[in-house]
Amino acid sequence: MLNLSCQSRVGVGSKRIGKSSLEEISIRSLGVIESSNIEFKPGLTVLTGETGAGKTMVLTALGLVLGNKSDSDLVRQGQERAIVTGKFAVPKELAQQISEAGGEVEDESVVISRTVSTAGKSRVLVGGIVSSAAAVSSFASSLVEIHAQSSSSKLTKAGVARDLLDRFAGLDLENYQDTFEQYQQMKRRISELKDQLSQADRQIAELSELADEFARLSPKSGELVEIENEIAKLGSVELLNQAVSSALNLFENEDLSAVNLLQQIRKNLDQVNGKDKQLDQISERFTESLLNLQDISSDLTSYLSQLEADPNRFEKLQDRKSSLNSLLKRYGKGSDKEVAFEQLLLDGKSAKEKIADLSGGDQRIIELEKEAEILFKKLQEQGLSLSKLRNENGAKLSAQVTEEVRSLSMPNASFVIDQIVSDSKSPNSYTSTGIDEIFILFSAHSGGTPLALNKVASGGELSRVMLALEVVIAEAEPIGTYIFDEVDAGVGGKAAIEVGRRLAKLSKSAQVIVITHLAQVAAWADNHLVVKKSENGLVTQSDVMEVSANGRKIEIARMLSGQEDSQTAQEHAGELLAIVKNA
Repeated sequence: MLNLSCQSRVGVGSKRIGKSSLEEISIRSLGVIESSNIEFKPGLTVLTGETGAGKTMVLTALGLVLGNKSDSDLVRQGQERAIVTGKFAVPKELAQQISEAGGEVEDESVVISRTVSTAGKSRVLVGGIVSSAAAVSSFASSLVEIHAQSSSSKLTKAGVARDLLDRFAGLDLENYQDTFEQYQQMKRRISELKDQLSQADRQIAELSELADEFARLSPKSGELVEIENEIAKLGSVELLNQAVSSALNLFENEDLSAVNLLQQIRKNLDQVNGKDKQLDQISERFTESLLNLQDISSDLTSYLSQLEADPNRFEKLQDRKSSLNSLLKRYGKGSDKEVAFEQLLLDGKSAKEKIADLSGGDQRIIELEKEAEILFKKLQEQGLSLSKLRNENGAKLSAQVTEEVRSLSMPNASFVIDQIVSDSKSPNSYTSTGIDEIFILFSAHSGGTPLALNKVASGGELSRVMLALEVVIAEAEPIGTYIFDEVDAGVGGKAAIEVGRRLAKLSKSAQVIVITHLAQVAAWADNHLVVKKSENGLVTQSDVMEVSANGRKIEIARMLSGQEDSQTAQEHAGELLAIVKNA
């Protein structure tokens, strides 16, 4: 799908240019594919094959790796589970994002594995660490951008045009959005203060009481949970002592000691050390586990030595817990105790500030409104600056996309970024993205008035506009892999040749993988993969093979005429490949 976020540019890693790439995907028991390993190279890769051979299943497999919803119906008939694994090269910044999501990156590559069972259960591993589809989804859009046949319809949705323009311009909205949020908070603060002034005396009394209690108790974040845990421990000292002592007795009992028995096992294994590497590896794992058990014995001994009853401490903790619970009962908000306690800390810390606001009365409102004025002026400057940059880059984007679209067999087409700027003097004009509304307008004919894209563009024209946008924007994008599923739908002939040419151009900036049924597109490939199937009773098997030279000519002949053995079709295929080679 179209990536709509304004992302920072990814820097250069220690080995590779700072863009991700898909290196390999392994598929087991997924739909019509029994088993297949597919290696992907840089440049433009096309996947072709007869209808039903499994081309789209490759895309489905990648979707599962990237966190898409799983479906037990995808598991191959007669199998218990489907397993899909994808390997991606990732730059430093993306590696950090994956690590923060709980995955592991090794040697600038991440391996994501997804298992789907017939029972509907799904399992995800990221770098060998158990993860979740949601965690993978959080960084998937930085790995791969997928354009399915329906993706181009997103261009007609509100907000998409602005996001595309901001991507092209490399705009960073963070400072503007910080100011916008500060201004909104100030407006809310003034509004709340005006509402509260009518009940100022009662509010000040309540807040003063909270502030005094808060100062007296000085509660700390997480304190209540810690106290309750220590009370539970001190109240169970005898039971804890008995349990740990019994465990240690079993550890140390000469007749019953599990550790002694395990030591005997280790001695037996040591006798054949060096005789077989596989057994040596098992022995090493056993020794490591035994050492861990001995560490646990030491830890239990240490724990037991520190475990002692402390009636005075127990009583003080009970008193402290009672005081905190009393404070929470009087001033806490919500049913979740831990959340309410943390909110109480925030309320207690801000109580004096609120008292100052209420005590100041109308004068305080005047002071806050002056602060709001200063914030609004700053917001205004930043909003107008964004509008100016959007205007300048909108003209550039319009010109560049128009040039690309015209090269896609639409010689008279026009692509226009239309910008409507709201009144910058009105606070109501400002949103979290500025004061602009951005629209994509399009005309396919000479002299035609550009209108909203969804009103005038056919499905094939939408696909070509999408491709033209990606070609123009790709240079500034951190995404390293684009996948197009039949982006050539609805086009043919010369238009198909130009679609292939543009995909090849895009592949100079990123890895491009295309699922296509058009020979005119496939001819541009740097790497050509063919998905073939064979019928064997009720079992359908598919495989994916890389073809080159004569194999490519035969496949393109099949795509041109459906007759790969036809000499005429092969001559036409050779001619097409020669035209592309010399283009």
